[in-house]
Amino acid sequence: MAKTAMRNDPPKGVATPKMRRGFKGFWVDVYRELKKVDWPKTKEVNRLTVVVLVVCLLVVVVLSAMSAVFGTIVNLLQGK
Repeated sequence: MAKTAMRNDPPKGVATPKMRRGFKGFWVDVYRELKKVDWPKTKEVNRLTVVVLVVCLLVVVVLSAMSAVFGTIVNLLQGK
């Protein structure tokens, strides 16, 4: 068997990731990518946070009301 068949080198012309940079290289790349992110403004974050909290509150109210109604119906059907 030839020695070239035993190696794990990729075929020529195939792009390979640069994984040999290690743990520090990974975090350097993460930091570089995070600098490219278009972060929202504080005002927009606050507005969207309020929207999420209001929707959560509405879901809690609706589910609580449904639980009370169906609980009452089940209790009436069971004769309690």
